[in-house]
Amino acid sequence: MATVASPAGSLQSKIHHAKEELDRHLREIVAWHFSPDTGCPFWLEKAKQLRINPIKDVQSYEDLPIFGHFEDEWLRGGPLQRWIPRGLAGKPTYVFETGGTTGIPKSRIAFDDFRTDYELFSKTLPEEFFPMGSNWLMLGPSGPRRLRLAVEHLCQYRGGICFCVDLDPRWVIKLIKKGWHEHLEAYKDHVIDQAISILSAKHDVKCMFTTPKLLESLALRLQKGGSSIRKMGITGIFSGGTEFTPQWNKFAHEELLDGAYMTPTYGNTLMGLAASKPSGQADGYKISYYAPQPRAVIEVVSFDDYTKPVDYGQTGRVKLTTLTKEFFVPSFMERDEGERELPYDTFPWDGVSGVRPFHELAATTTVGVY
Repeated sequence: MATVASPAGSLQSKIHHAKEELDRHLREIVAWHFSPDTGCPFWLEKAKQLRINPIKDVQSYEDLPIFGHFEDEWLRGGPLQRWIPRGLAGKPTYVFETGGTTGIPKSRIAFDDFRTDYELFSKTLPEEFFPMGSNWLMLGPSGPRRLRLAVEHLCQYRGGICFCVDLDPRWVIKLIKKGWHEHLEAYKDHVIDQAISILSAKHDVKCMFTTPKLLESLALRLQKGGSSIRKMGITGIFSGGTEFTPQWNKFAHEELLDGAYMTPTYGNTLMGLAASKPSGQADGYKISYYAPQPRAVIEVVSFDDYTKPVDYGQTGRVKLTTLTKEFFVPSFMERDEGERELPYDTFPWDGVSGVRPFHELAATTTVGVY
């Protein structure tokens, strides 16, 4: 007689399967990036310096330390062509940059990763609040950033039209650093004016991406005019940024959203997009993020030893590994810290909660529109 697996047993089976899939995917990606026919100049040269054969020596995720830690400075400056895999040569190439808060911006090449990542994320959005065919508002940074094109693709993939605003986050950071608060408020008003113009123009916008700061500014402006985000037609919002705390999440649900649905996300130019576990009043509005494994992996590691994960529930620095044919980034130390979270049914691998700027860098990091 067959036995029915308990929920715990079922989860353990999913965790085991996810780990097997990660190792299989890792071997495929390493073989791609270190083959003379398909690899990129950077990693082919790096393998010579390390005097290793990654295709033979890296068989599981636990073998990644063979590469050491990915250096932040490797992504600053050019030539960018050193990152283009030979197997993708000739394809139209995008370049996406980070915010540029710490000198020369980090850059990465891209082809289709941003589309793939957001198509996967699309599956996590409840259609009740993010109806297929709906138009979107992209109330976030423009310019040389992955986010604008990615949100636009998400909207188009779901059958809608995406409306965007002009927003230069580097100018926002300069205003903050100079202490030009009057100019900062004027620029914020300029951005919110654009959003309200779109929402007032009968474009039937139902979904939106924005950051916590901009969402709050938009909601308060609408409230001042006797309206609300929900009254303007918005039913679903996905948002992300380092200031997305449980306290702010609670405040947003109680004071800003007027019944609109909101899902937090954690992402960047290197990783893609980590979806969040559902949260609410029952768990104190705690926000737990899970990377899009096996394409990206998040670990929460000890502040004293970046090769050692902390225990579940404990605090550590966020370590990211990116595993796609476009980009291979092993063991990149993010400028964030948080708490290690247990796997769960939907995402049977480790997550991270309480994401915030890494405490050793926080004093030198300026948080702009995020």
